[in-house]
Amino acid sequence: MSTTLRKIIPGRLRSPMRAGWRGIEHRYQTWRLFRSKAGFVPPLNLMYDGPVGYRQFKENGDEFLGYYLDICDLKRNESVLDLGSGTGRKTLPLLSYLNDEGNYLGLEISDIGVDWCNEKYAAYPNFKFQKIDVYNQLYNPGGKEKAAEYKFPLPPEQFDFVVLNSVFTHMMPPEVENYLSEIARVLKKGGRTLISSFLLNNESRALIQSGSSSIDLKHEFGPARAKSRTEPELAIGYNEGFVMQLYGKLGLEIQQPIRYGSWCGREKFLSYQDLVVSIKTR
Repeated sequence: MSTTLRKIIPGRLRSPMRAGWRGIEHRYQTWRLFRSKAGFVPPLNLMYDGPVGYRQFKENGDEFLGYYLDICDLKRNESVLDLGSGTGRKTLPLLSYLNDEGNYLGLEISDIGVDWCNEKYAAYPNFKFQKIDVYNQLYNPGGKEKAAEYKFPLPPEQFDFVVLNSVFTHMMPPEVENYLSEIARVLKKGGRTLISSFLLNNESRALIQSGSSSIDLKHEFGPARAKSRTEPELAIGYNEGFVMQLYGKLGLEIQQPIRYGSWCGREKFLSYQDLVVSIKTR
């Protein structure tokens, strides 16, 4: 609001006018980028699950749909489990891809994301969202369940494809081990996973040491290193050897190559985080 308008408009009217303008701006920007799907896009203040911005919301969703199709071979009629579905930035592109035989379940620990998605996707019966009350220092500090012990409220061998985008980057080692075990349990034989994370290997450690990394993972937590000693869930990376051993123990065969990310300052990369695709072999 300009200085001239502030002088003209009484103070009691300024706040409602600003709110009205933000609403107009939201509708315009989302319609311009998403057209008929604009109603599925949350306002900026609800975008807790990734880069804030309408264009970023769209680009991030489109980017990962490409990965689902190109490197995970997702079929239109398959069942998808999305752990950490947030406000649906990676769900929205699937709305136009999965057919009536396909289905999607988003599990999320934040009420904000679950409430938003349940309201917006209510007309699509093959898209479901469920709150899991798992404790996380950042996203659900009042959670009653421990992530290291939690069992997904799902039967075994139910899903063709399980995806986790930047979930393990906020979880401690025992929690990662339990979640990956549960993922293997609910995945059908021959089903695939796509998990993004920060992998620690010779290259990424050297780049961190040189100061090239966007995240300084310097505090040791067993097979992991975190950005913060007191708040490790802000950002955590895992030794690549630990990850590969854990996958193998659970019958998840990692599909080479691993698609390494730019987070640590690499010159050649696919996405921001490292992407690991696996297939359940037993």
